Amino acid sequence: MLKGFYPGSFDPLTFGHLDIITRGLSLVNSLVIGVGVSATKKPIFSIDERLEMISEEITTSLPDYADKVEVTVFEGLMVTAAEHHGANVILRGLRNTGDFNYEAQMANINRQTSSPVETVFLAASPEISHISSTQVRQIAQLKGDVSMFCPTSICSKLIAKLN
Repeated sequence: MLKGFYPGSFDPLTFGHLDIITRGLSLVNSLVIGVGVSATKKPIFSIDERLEMISEEITTSLPDYADKVEVTVFEGLMVTAAEHHGANVILRGLRNTGDFNYEAQMANINRQTSSPVETVFLAASPEISHISSTQVRQIAQLKGDVSMFCPTSICSKLIAKLN
């Protein structure tokens, strides 16, 4: 039985994240979405807001999978969090070669810790491979239209938060 762990900041949740979640769920029996706490990042949304938005979006957009998904918060190393949740696999989305270089280094570091958790890379679908939360936040802060990058409910919350 495969259990996946999909870590990220999800600030905000985008169609790119939902793509990896959906495709990841076709590979694993259950999936833990881990919202990471970072001392170096200044998120727009609080941890509680991100947990709530992700849970609501999974229930709305992926109702057939809702019972296979757990949304939680984690601090520290993602491999430690994955192990803590009983995951066999860490899912990571790749948009480009820059992502691959970074993620391959992380996967190798995780492997050197003798962790039994394997990292699986999923290439982003071409139509959304350019989406990043950072860019979505920047566009929204500049009053641009982000509706093509994230679900309507997330866009509404993002715009409300920034106004």
